[in-house]
Amino acid sequence: MKRMIILTAAAAALSGCDRTDDRAPHGPGQGRYLGVGIYDAGQMWQELSGGEQPKDPKAATLADDTEIIVVVDSVTGEVRQCGNLSARCISMNPWRGRAGTTPASLERHAAELARDSEAEAQNVAAKPRP
Repeated sequence: MKRMIILTAAAAALSGCDRTDDRAPHGPGQGRYLGVGIYDAGQMWQELSGGEQPKDPKAATLADDTEIIVVVDSVTGEVRQCGNLSARCISMNPWRGRAGTTPASLERHAAELARDSEAEAQNVAAKPRP
């Protein structure tokens, strides 16, 4: 009788090994998003294009973001970068090829910003001082 109970318990326990669901199991209070890090919102973050502009004039924009929060979805492998105030996100999934807005669309590229900055510095230096 003991042997039958043990065999039944073992069969019940092993029946879960043949899972067809590819999603990682999460217990109560455990989310599927894992924090990668929090980074300063650099100048290029403000140059992201696309996305809807908020209709509310009080809503935060890309220029208001001070930090970028990076998370990975433990189920799909997708990596997301989101602004801390604007909630604007860009994403990529290296395991599924191009996804989301990869590569990100920009209003101006870093080289253009550097040229503008250099031209501004030259204009300031060329102006005579009173």
